[in-house]
Amino acid sequence: MNKRTQATSISTKVRQTVIARDKHCIFCGSHQMLSVAHYIPRSKGGKGIEQNLALACMPCHHRLDQSVYRKEMLAIMERYLISHYGVLENIIYKKGE
Repeated sequence: MNKRTQATSISTKVRQTVIARDKHCIFCGSHQMLSVAHYIPRSKGGKGIEQNLALACMPCHHRLDQSVYRKEMLAIMERYLISHYGVLENIIYKKGE
């Protein structure tokens, strides 16, 4: 596994931490069909760390990834993550890390 793939993957420990922190979809409050969503997508180097992740139900995750609501949903996710971690920094993989 190369370094970028490793940095953007979500470990079991991080997944469990995000689930324990969020407990429900941060967008609609659902407790069903939950998945871990990246704020900065893996395709853009978003790391698999808790500061870049939040729980979303499958319908909200799909809307986040593939709808006209993406910008609004990213703003919600950003506010949510900032409320937990303050400034969002070091969440994008940079070559050589």
